[in-house]
Amino acid sequence: MSRPLMVNAFDPDRAGQLADDVASLLERRKRVLGPSYKLFYDAPIHVVRAEGVWLHGADGTRYLDVYNNVPSVGHCHPRVVEAIARQAATLNTHTRYLYDIVLTYAERLIATFPKELANVMFTCTGSESSDLAMRVAKNFTGGAGIIVTENAYHGITAAVSEFSPSLGSGVPLGPHVRTVPAPDAYRLGPNVGEIFAGDVERAIDDLKRHGIKPAALITDTIFSSDGILSDPPGFLAPAVDIVRRAGGVFIADEVQPGFARTGDAMWGFQRHSVVPDIVIMGKPMGNGIPLAGVVARPEVLSDFASKARYFNTFGGNPVSCAAGLAVLEVIEAEKLQHNALEVGRYIMSGLRQLALEHKCIGDVRGAGLFIGADFVRDRDTKEPAPEIAMRLVNDLRRKNILISASGVDGNVLKIRPPLPFSRADADIFLAAMREVLEEGTAS
Repeated sequence: MSRPLMVNAFDPDRAGQLADDVASLLERRKRVLGPSYKLFYDAPIHVVRAEGVWLHGADGTRYLDVYNNVPSVGHCHPRVVEAIARQAATLNTHTRYLYDIVLTYAERLIATFPKELANVMFTCTGSESSDLAMRVAKNFTGGAGIIVTENAYHGITAAVSEFSPSLGSGVPLGPHVRTVPAPDAYRLGPNVGEIFAGDVERAIDDLKRHGIKPAALITDTIFSSDGILSDPPGFLAPAVDIVRRAGGVFIADEVQPGFARTGDAMWGFQRHSVVPDIVIMGKPMGNGIPLAGVVARPEVLSDFASKARYFNTFGGNPVSCAAGLAVLEVIEAEKLQHNALEVGRYIMSGLRQLALEHKCIGDVRGAGLFIGADFVRDRDTKEPAPEIAMRLVNDLRRKNILISASGVDGNVLKIRPPLPFSRADADIFLAAMREVLEEGTAS
């Protein structure tokens, strides 16, 4: 059973071992939110404020954030906060009226994409964007078949959960969905692109054998839920060619790798030298304000727009667009794409040095500030070691470093800090990593 959305989850049976204020909040949470909401870590954290790459606990403890991509330009960035406050005090309404900021933001956003991707539709969440993208894809292709990786996550609506296998066996996949193995070059070798394309082609053949016309291949372009599978750049292109020859489209899910995170490109798909038909955006777009969207080739979108009545009350509202515009301005002004590239390389170099000393680190991979450290029981067999990764996650939390894990087995440390993360911040993280490894708790 795939487990990534359960990875690093707090066990409620441990509530009796917690500080009184945390236990009290847990009881209130359980009473009013019910059992579905999950918390991180063996000992959950009660946070009260944040700035930059730091979260502050109720007890005064300061935690280094090495995980959160939602506040992409840093927690509570002053420029974003000011833009939100200014717009909220001026105008906030739905998209049935004309106002400048949604157009200004749309123009600035579209300018970051290849010229073929010229239209944007705004939503509030990545799940909404995934849902809308699939509606557009099905309308354009006349097909219904969807191809995803075996541990993909694309959202939580009824329709999108049908092609989000990482939600687990309790959430059935749709009969029109086919899964393919993740393109794990560490285990599959340098021909991973050819192997992945072959798996996609077999999935297409199986759809057709069951009378289902392919509509789309959809991938998170850094395969975050599958364990952060970044290399070699370009390996996605053969699979994209195959799905298009079969009459389908390629949907790039940029919710996690987008907005300069991969360092060498603004968008994850650019590392693969492909231009998607549809792009999904979400979480980091508004730095914590609900803002998401779909960017598409006009020819893919036009027929849908002529047939379907689509309206989103809050998607593209002025306050959210003000936040989104400020995020783009901060990325440019503070050179955060370059920072992601340079600091990401620095972190990977430090992790690879640790891998020379600790055989449990089988692989270090990633792009920019999206890095995976793959923990194994044996480097020859490359057998995943989720127990080591989970010990590390919680040992680091005890050293005030916040991080989590990924992959179908939960054995890949997921290193994805806010984009202003500096070399000095990286040194704190790497020093803590060295300590927990040398202490023997994860060796």
